[in-house]
Amino acid sequence: QVHLVESGGGLVQPGGSLRLSCAASGFTFSSYTMSWYRQAPGKQRELVAIVSSGGATNYADSVKGRFTISRDGAKNTVYLQMNSLNPEDTAVYSCNVRAWAGGKWSDFWGQGTQVTVSS
Repeated sequence: QVHLVESGGGLVQPGGSLRLSCAASGFTFSSYTMSWYRQAPGKQRELVAIVSSGGATNYADSVKGRFTISRDGAKNTVYLQMNSLNPEDTAVYSCNVRAWAGGKWSDFWGQGTQVTVSS
């Protein structure tokens, strides 16, 4: 079955960097668009970045120029490089794939990884 496992979160000072990883299994990784979402306390989940199967990327305005999404087909892993972090980036970050499984399209999520930006 589809399985997504995030890692790389933690506590970082403002202006610092983190790289999140999402290891994927149970589906043909190279065929699907992968996304990173985040949810801050008391706020709705928001799309942060997306990378298509062909490598095209798109970002939320709030992270453009600071975050970079990438994918490694050999490792079935999607990454989110986060630079110039600020307290507003504090959230649980989750990766997502909308995949064909069990005869239907479904959204699959990892367990999430906490990112806290604080001095």
